[in-house]
Amino acid sequence: MNLQEALESLKQELKLRNYSPKTIEAYWGCVNSYMRGGGGGLGSDVSHVKSFLESKLDAGAAPETVNLYLNALKFFYREILKGRREIELKFARRNLRLPVVLSREEIQRILGVIKNKKHNVLVALAYGAGLRVSEVVSLRVRDIDFERNMIYVRGGKGGKDRVALLPEKLLIELKGLVEGRKGEVFVFESERGGKLTSRTAQKVFEVALRRANLQKAASFHSLRHSFATHCLENGVDIRYVQTLLGHNNIRTTQRYTQVSENRLSGIQSPL
Repeated sequence: MNLQEALESLKQELKLRNYSPKTIEAYWGCVNSYMRGGGGGLGSDVSHVKSFLESKLDAGAAPETVNLYLNALKFFYREILKGRREIELKFARRNLRLPVVLSREEIQRILGVIKNKKHNVLVALAYGAGLRVSEVVSLRVRDIDFERNMIYVRGGKGGKDRVALLPEKLLIELKGLVEGRKGEVFVFESERGGKLTSRTAQKVFEVALRRANLQKAASFHSLRHSFATHCLENGVDIRYVQTLLGHNNIRTTQRYTQVSENRLSGIQSPL
């Protein structure tokens, strides 16, 4: 098996195992970068992999990026090259960063400057239902249950389906947006038809953030962070928040307690 054949086998194997297109692209890119640009090859050993990953860290790559490379290479050597090389390396330690959370007032300021109705509802729904950008742009008309005030998130992170809240404040706007449209149609179609890209949604948010004159280092994903934090501040049980977000581990959800106003509001500084 030559390198090109191995890379094609990698893509096929990931598809057969139902990995998401985004993960397939990421894994293929990591392995291709290592094999071609990193001076690696089918016969390279573990020490070479270690040096390659160290060079990524030295160049300023985030631990999460280095771990992605390591995951991709482990899969490639184990499943494609069938254990020709065992990569006994541990993952890079992740930086413990607090999520960027927007206040309720800041959310309203952002929505107030988005004049395009479809874009406004998109951003409001991402916040009000705690959706990832990929989830909100992939939402189809049939996924909205107006009778039960629920949204069915199909194929979320890890290929999992889950149920999310349908905010009552968006019922009228959403009904008007999907009225008369077929169930398989995307709720937030692009101007040319078909699904709106994640990058377009992110750009809408970035422009609104500037126009609202907010200085926080927020991203579209901050809407999801804000949803989780505000739910906890409203007294929603953390287990319900975990379910709504689709987290496997409660510890992932618990990090939002660190940025909750309720956690700190009762503490008085000794100054």
